[in-house]
Amino acid sequence: MVGNDIVDLNLAKIQSNWQRKGYLDKIFNSNEKLLVSSAEDPDVMVWLLWSMKEAAYKIHNRKTGIREYAPKKLACSMLQKTDLTLGIVNIDEVMYFTKSSINSAYVHSISSFTPHQLDEIKISIYELPNHPSNYRETKPGCISHHGKYLALAY
Repeated sequence: MVGNDIVDLNLAKIQSNWQRKGYLDKIFNSNEKLLVSSAEDPDVMVWLLWSMKEAAYKIHNRKTGIREYAPKKLACSMLQKTDLTLGIVNIDEVMYFTKSSINSAYVHSISSFTPHQLDEIKISIYELPNHPSNYRETKPGCISHHGKYLALAY
């Protein structure tokens, strides 16, 4: 099972004011808020943590059938931050491993039950207007779209 999330950074800047009072308190725990406040680029850190939570939630939801999305119940921690960010998201004492890529246009995260599965996940990312109309026929394990981006994980 695979989880997948993409955030269009340009759209996120327009649609979300994460700096407004109380926003971070609703979504992040104290350790995550520290990651945001100490980040070289706090905007990117917010969306990195968000995409990690979303990718892990997608697996957790399919596994448990629980459709509650309570972001503070999903606790992120970073294992390695380089070109690819490796992390862990804990939900109800279940651990999900994540791998995220960041560029100037988007943040993309995938998640799995084990770290070695992350290297086996195949990813296709498309930008409008180049989204394939028949992408569901390719039977992706997880679909994510935001703004002008579509991410498929197999």
